[in-house]
Amino acid sequence: MHRAVMPKIGTAQAWRDAARQFLAAGVPPEAILWGETSTAPDLFGGASPMQTGGQVTVPRSFISMASSVVWHSDPERFARLYAFLWRLKDAPQLMTDRGDADLSRLRRMEKNVHRCQHKMKAFVRFREIGPPDAPRRSFAAWFEPTYHTVEPTADFFLRRFSDMDWRILTPDVCAIFEGGKLTFREGEEKPALPEDASEQLWITYFQNIFNPARLMVKAMQSEMPKKYWKNMPEAAHIPQMIADAPARARAMAEAAPSLPPARMAQVQAQLAAHQSAWEGPKDSLAKDIAACTRCPLHCNATQAVPGEGPMDADLMIVGEQPGDQEDLSGRPFVGPAGQLFDQIAGQAGLERGKAFLTNAVKHFKFTPRGKRRLHQRPNASEIRHCRWWLDAEIAQVRPKLVLAMGATAAEGLTGRRGAILSRRGKIEETPSGTPALLTLHPSYLLRLTDPQAKADATAQFRDDLSAALRLLA
Repeated sequence: MHRAVMPKIGTAQAWRDAARQFLAAGVPPEAILWGETSTAPDLFGGASPMQTGGQVTVPRSFISMASSVVWHSDPERFARLYAFLWRLKDAPQLMTDRGDADLSRLRRMEKNVHRCQHKMKAFVRFREIGPPDAPRRSFAAWFEPTYHTVEPTADFFLRRFSDMDWRILTPDVCAIFEGGKLTFREGEEKPALPEDASEQLWITYFQNIFNPARLMVKAMQSEMPKKYWKNMPEAAHIPQMIADAPARARAMAEAAPSLPPARMAQVQAQLAAHQSAWEGPKDSLAKDIAACTRCPLHCNATQAVPGEGPMDADLMIVGEQPGDQEDLSGRPFVGPAGQLFDQIAGQAGLERGKAFLTNAVKHFKFTPRGKRRLHQRPNASEIRHCRWWLDAEIAQVRPKLVLAMGATAAEGLTGRRGAILSRRGKIEETPSGTPALLTLHPSYLLRLTDPQAKADATAQFRDDLSAALRLLA
């Protein structure tokens, strides 16, 4: 029988050294008696010399887990770790087996240690023990950890308070940082630490950041367990703060301003810009669109092109903007793109006359090129101005589904920019709550020169039209 006695200080390295030697020598778990002591005797006291069998490698994930588990308070932690390590040497995949009971237990112990370390970082309260005018200020804190977490957590305080001397005193192990050197020693009884004038400043801050309207006692006690309160100066005020919370919350509500904040006007103005204020009768909507001068596009266009179709249609089809022929005739979808739409819609079984057809932008935007007028894409400002009319059409028709053809239509309906090729075939929601099915614009099909690419895009467009009918069925 082999005996391994683990020291209280330097436990992690001691266990690693012992486990490595036992494993290399082929010593099974049942042949080892693990223990711990407050001193640091020979790791293998009472054991016969061992013959090692060479280098042994284990997964790094186990090393990481073991480096935390050794600081747990379970007296069986060393034996459990080695027993699992013994299995692991022949089955490395055990570290990923979530159903393994031994691994699950070790993971819970690891989690407990990590949580204890977190509490230590949060709840250690230092008091100054040296003269404030000393070349190097000195502080001390008393803490009572649940597990042996002083040594593995000391590096956190070393990094954070490297410009001062400090000591963290516990009943288990004490960490001492003096003159730039970190040491550990046996634990001690709670010392009588001097009062610290800065504590009152901290308590005042703590009381003032407390929000009684958001008090959740159970959640607070979960994050700040009562066992730590006795060593935290601010904790003495928590019971009274909890008791006063209802009255303070009522007082805050009564003292709240009756007028909306100044920024509210800006928010309401932004919302108004995205919602149509047109409230005229249905038969005057087209006339009012025709008279629109909300953006500069009306200056060069022949006329505005309002939507047309049944005012109670279940499907609204939104294009991008009028083209040259639409601008001249005053009707949507009559040019080459509209004719192609009619052709493909017929193949998909969609009847044009049963849908309300319109455009996201009501005026033709173009640049003159001799006797020709070349189409230009509307910018974000123009789309936003015309959205006022598009929202009015949606409010009047109240369709069950909107089919958005092209990127401009998608932006006008949803307010979101983005490549239409990656969004087509998907349903996005408009601010009014009406679902919008995004698809290509027929003009895109006309611009494609590659026969195969054109055939594929046409098939996608036809599929989207068919999908719109299925959604309405």
